Parts: sequence; structure tokens; C-alpha cells
Amino acid sequence: MRQKPGPEKAPAEQIVKDIRRATRRHFSAEEKIRVVLEGLRGKESIAELCRREGIASSMYYGWSKEFLEAGKKRLAGDTTRAATSDEVRGLRGSVRLIAATATRVQAPTAAELGAANREHWRSLRQRLERGRQARTLRTRFRHDPATYLAALEFLACQLALPS
Repeated sequence: MRQKPGPEKAPAEQIVKDIRRATRRHFSAEEKIRVVLEGLRGKESIAELCRREGIASSMYYGWSKEFLEAGKKRLAGDTTRAATSDEVRGLRGSVRLIAATATRVQAPTAAELGAANREHWRSLRQRLERGRQARTLRTRFRHDPATYLAALEFLACQLALPS
């Protein structure tokens, strides 16, 4: 039987890799937060902290970056979470419908959907569409004010001419 050309790993090296992979430590979120907060306190150097905890400094810096980014997102309100039914009840207007639908465990039944007030739904859709259009126009103006104003001027001139 012929051997395949090229370097092959010795079985001992493969066994060591498998053992390291199987015995890799897994840190809980609480442990990661504890380590990152200790590093942020600055009582000891990051190298000393990592040595004491038995982790690589690159792992600490990765945790630190994730921790700070998650905090920044939370403060900016970019995080999403499932709302409780009490929170959904406390909402008002069009947001209540969206929040109730988005946080449902099961899809609404046909009977629940059929009981909706269609006129209220249409007026809600129109109000939401007007808001969307206003946001689009504001965005277009911010990106290229000269082109936006030229288009408005063209529309104004076009409306003034007899048809």
C-alpha cells in the first residue's frame, strides 16, 4: 500500500490537540464580566490579571471590547428584547399593535384578525406612510441638499404652468 505524499501529522500531535480541545475552559457571562470589570478598575496590570485568571491577554481584550460595545448599544437603545405583557399593555397607539404582534409566541388566529377595525387600520397605515415619506425626504435633503431643492423647484414650476 502506497502512502500519500506530503506532510502528515504524527498521531501524538493529533491526540494532544484533541485533549486540549476537549478540556478547553468555558467562561460564563458572569465570569467574563467580573474579569473585565477587574481590568477596568486598574488595581493590577492586564498581564497580571490574565496570568492570575489563566487566560490570554487577547481573550481579555476581546471580552472587554464586547462588553463596552454591548454597553454602548444598550445606552443608545439599540438592543432588542422580548417585552412582557404588562409592558405591551402600557404602550399607546400604533406602537402597541406592533409590539403586541412582534412579541407574540403564536401567530394571531383568523378570528382575532377579522375582529380588527378596518377604518382605524387604514388611518393608522396612512399616518405611518406619511411619517415614512417625511423621513425619506429628510434623508434625501441631508444627503444632497442641492439636488433635493432643484427637484422641488422643478415640481413647483411644473405645477404653476397651465396643463
